Parts: sequence; structure tokens; C-alpha cells
Amino acid sequence: MSKLKLDLHDIYNKGYKIETELNRIIQEAVKRKIKLIEIIPGKGSGQLKKTVLRFLNRPDIKSLYHRIDKDSKNFGRLFVRFKF
Repeated sequence: MSKLKLDLHDIYNKGYKIETELNRIIQEAVKRKIKLIEIIPGKGSGQLKKTVLRFLNRPDIKSLYHRIDKDSKNFGRLFVRFKF
């Protein structure tokens, strides 16, 4: 199964770039019909994870994917699942 991976460690402090990257990877998954995106906001204070979840809960974005899973073993990781 192919998946996409987005590690936000390098851009955690660049708000505008985070949204751009999230948008890019979701559009790529839709275009290429990839069923899983792994997003790594990292552990930190949890602010970046909240930003990512806020983005994913926007109605225009939410309509594109099936569900979000939080990694039970790793707090700093999310999976976005698609159904095609």
C-alpha cells in the first residue's frame, strides 16, 4: 500500500507554510488516489498538532478524506485515511 508522509518538524514555526504543505499533500493524495497520509507534527507542546487538526476539520478539506486516526503508540503522529 502506498502512502504519503509529511514531517512538519522543519517548518513547525512557519504557519503559512504548514497550511501550504498540508494542502499540497492532501491534493496529491486525492490526485494519485493514495489511501493513507502520515502526518508528523511531532510531540512538542501539542500546538502544531492542534493546528493540523484544525486544518483537517475545515469543511472543504474534511470532504476530501474518510477519517483521521491518531497513533496510539506515538502522540506526535496522525494518519489521514482516504476511500477511493
